[in-house]
Amino acid sequence: MSSPRLEKITPDNVEAACRLRIRPDQEGLVAPVAWSLAEAYARPEAAWPRLVYDGTELVGFVMGFFMIRFDPDNPDDRFRSGIWRLNIAADHQGRGYGRFAVESVCEEVRRRGQSRATVTWTPGEHGPERFYLRLGFRPTGEKSGDEVVGELDLRGV
Repeated sequence: MSSPRLEKITPDNVEAACRLRIRPDQEGLVAPVAWSLAEAYARPEAAWPRLVYDGTELVGFVMGFFMIRFDPDNPDDRFRSGIWRLNIAADHQGRGYGRFAVESVCEEVRRRGQSRATVTWTPGEHGPERFYLRLGFRPTGEKSGDEVVGELDLRGV
């Protein structure tokens, strides 16, 4: 890994973004990039989609979210910001790109004045739980549908 960077989605890179593929054993655990971009289009006030590049090579996709509720009908549900989606290309996993993407979203969360980041993940053998736990996220005990809700306190990071 040289110096990864985030780039906005543009007409010049959207097709490559939609072709990005994760490992086959992860396909039921995270939505494809095209689905994420449709969600970003539908929720532009909350979504922050970015591509992860290493040099000129596209290696991943991350989408942050800012100040939304997982369950808007639940008055006890707090506003949250954090990782909405993370897709690292199958042949680029395990090289630090996911960590870079998560840290970049957390920095944006801090820049927007928040002190915690949240993420959800599907539990399972090939799921991202160990990855998020290694980064310091801790399960909150909440669920969002069938997914575990994790939280990272950004004040001490």
